[in-house]
Amino acid sequence: MSATKTAAAPRHNPKVTTALRRFAISISVLNIFGYTVLGFEQPWTWPFIALATAYTVEIVLEIFGARAEGRAPRFAGGGFKGLVEFLFPAHITALAVNMLTYVNDLVWVMVFGVIVAVGTKWVLRAPVKGRMRHFMNPSNFGIAVILLLFPWASIAPPYHFTEYLDGGFDWLVPAIIIVLGTMLNAKLTERMWLILGWVGVFALQAIVRGLLFDTSIAAGLAMMTGVAFVLFTNYMITDPGTTPSSKWGQIAFGGGVAALYGVLTAMSVAYGLFFATALVCAIRGAFLWTADIVSRKRAEEALALDAVTRSVTEAGAAAETGSTTAACTCPEDACTCPAPAASGAPACACPEGACACPAPASAEAETKKVPVPA
Repeated sequence: MSATKTAAAPRHNPKVTTALRRFAISISVLNIFGYTVLGFEQPWTWPFIALATAYTVEIVLEIFGARAEGRAPRFAGGGFKGLVEFLFPAHITALAVNMLTYVNDLVWVMVFGVIVAVGTKWVLRAPVKGRMRHFMNPSNFGIAVILLLFPWASIAPPYHFTEYLDGGFDWLVPAIIIVLGTMLNAKLTERMWLILGWVGVFALQAIVRGLLFDTSIAAGLAMMTGVAFVLFTNYMITDPGTTPSSKWGQIAFGGGVAALYGVLTAMSVAYGLFFATALVCAIRGAFLWTADIVSRKRAEEALALDAVTRSVTEAGAAAETGSTTAACTCPEDACTCPAPAASGAPACACPEGACACPAPASAEAETKKVPVPA
């Protein structure tokens, strides 16, 4: 590794940083209201444990990554503000994993999920526009791993967000989430096409499952009115770091998650939202790697073809100019003879092959041997 480290590049562009800041503020406010008003059931100390875990893992892995890549850590050089902005993703991930999972009183399971969620950003990566970027949604992946490895664990129950609200105020929470989430995704993350694809195909799969498997279409559509679905739609599936930016890429991603959710639900797989999102993220990661490999192979083939083309061109040019090239002449002193011993002695003859020239470029040219007089 070089003795001098390169300066740390900006972690995010200003627009993404603003989105992360507002996202972090929103989920922090939601947690405060959740523990004081809404009825969150996890111990109130757990969010702080989750945050401490996420901050520690994020900083330690960044230090190791910076040393391996020969650069300064991304949180260095920006002061306290730079450190805070660097920790926005870890902050969001920690609170989301703790808020959306229910693991009884086993705090270490929640801590494990946070470690997996933050750590996966350094493991599951793919090349995107010449840079290695993580493709797996961190919060979703941490939750999915908990649900997969610990069958007794579950996601937060539906009443988790509105347990102590009544008198019509239970509609206030999803309404606020929709308004704030729409503003965030329309102006900053620019993921409205993804939301439209997700919501549209989700409604379609509920109808298709009802027609094919005789399930309740109304119940399938009613899920879209719950706080968990609204929160997932506006703050989980729209993660700008792990979703496509193009219009049709967003529609394909959101629609793919919804379609895969319908398949998993038809197969009686619980918690299909999280598993479907993780699977689609994995499919996108495989696509990014495949596209990069194909792109590099095509670039190598183009370079090889260009080299062959240049070689053929140069050979053709040499053949065209070769017909006018004169046959080579024997270098001076190529064959020297000693002076004759007597005045009447014949001069020595130049030995055969003493001066040989390469074949001329033209077939009509002949190799000449020029004897050197004594």
